[in-house]
Amino acid sequence: MKFRFPTLPLAALAAAVLFFSCTPSEERIQQKAASIHAEVLTIDSHVDTPLMIGREGFDISKRNDPRNRGGKLDFPRMEEGGLDAAFFAVYVGQGPLDPESYEAARNRALDIFDIIHRTLAQNQDVAGLALTSDDAYRLREEGRRAIYIGVENGYPIGKDLSLLQTFYDLGGRYLGLSHSRNNQICDASTDRDGETHGGLSEFGREVVRELNRLGMMVDVTHISDRAFYDVLEETRSPVIASHSNARAICDHPRNLDDDMIRALAANGGVLQLCVLSSYVKEMEPDLARDSAFAELRTRFESVEQMSDEELEERRREWERLNEKYPRPMATVADLVDHVDHVVNLVGIDYVGIGTDFDGGGALEDCYDVSELGNITLELVRRGYSKKDIEKIWSGNFMRVFREAESYAKNL
Repeated sequence: MKFRFPTLPLAALAAAVLFFSCTPSEERIQQKAASIHAEVLTIDSHVDTPLMIGREGFDISKRNDPRNRGGKLDFPRMEEGGLDAAFFAVYVGQGPLDPESYEAARNRALDIFDIIHRTLAQNQDVAGLALTSDDAYRLREEGRRAIYIGVENGYPIGKDLSLLQTFYDLGGRYLGLSHSRNNQICDASTDRDGETHGGLSEFGREVVRELNRLGMMVDVTHISDRAFYDVLEETRSPVIASHSNARAICDHPRNLDDDMIRALAANGGVLQLCVLSSYVKEMEPDLARDSAFAELRTRFESVEQMSDEELEERRREWERLNEKYPRPMATVADLVDHVDHVVNLVGIDYVGIGTDFDGGGALEDCYDVSELGNITLELVRRGYSKKDIEKIWSGNFMRVFREAESYAKNL
């Protein structure tokens, strides 16, 4: 139906025309958001896409279907979503704390580094390995995506501190100290058996000091609250939480509470918000789904000891259950509630984005990397300026990255 203005006195009509012409329309907001998203450097500080590389049917150089085993990120969709840079995670699951298991984990980590390097060598025209904070800007000028490497879980270094140098030389630019279970470095936020060290172990303190020396950022995601404060006491450089959220908005032990966020800001660090829905918004329990996945976790409990065939079987079963029991998802608006909370609590300089794509990250309206622009759109809707948005997408993270580099150089 064609829209018609109602019949109004001339002065009232002029006022109405002025009002409508000055009120930002949704189209104008979308255009503004698209322009900002294209202009600012965008960095995702954590994706688990290396877990996808080598899987049957997945080719990172081609556009894959995220709803048909195609993962959440590939190079064509990075371009679609306007993502300039991403940290590919070298992730090894937690296993026993003994020499044989440490060796197996180390070898697995080295294999993943090799997978990333070979993938980039095969796609030099569209992406390159980034090693310094400046490399993202250089590669963007070249028209290529910047791929950084972060190590998720310090478990693979065992008790060998020299492996941090090895990982750094291979391109690792941050280390997540633990994952879902306690390790030799520190306690995790979600270990069902409780604490092992009461925070950071003595070896963990050595790890933090060595990371500072190397200029490799310390990642406090996944670690326990007491370990978090131990890290801040030990570190001489600002730290990152590469993919965590605000506990005040979503009460999960993986998220940071307000005191932790204040301490992180005082350290000069940055909280990189993830899009994993269960860390974004507290969901209503689904007994059928929860029961099915609990049974699956019990059946495939020792993930770190599985063969590649067993891991593939677990992935397939996981996907089958997700199809049978679709999980409820949070929205971009729910995610930006976390941005608002951090900004209101400590200011604009301490928040960023680390999606956890391919590690569970997904929102209803930001299901994969191609939809990242929706985050910028919601930020514009809420009145964030271009300068603010640039800080959220890269400026805050790059500040921490540069300070880690600078500390190491000055040593």
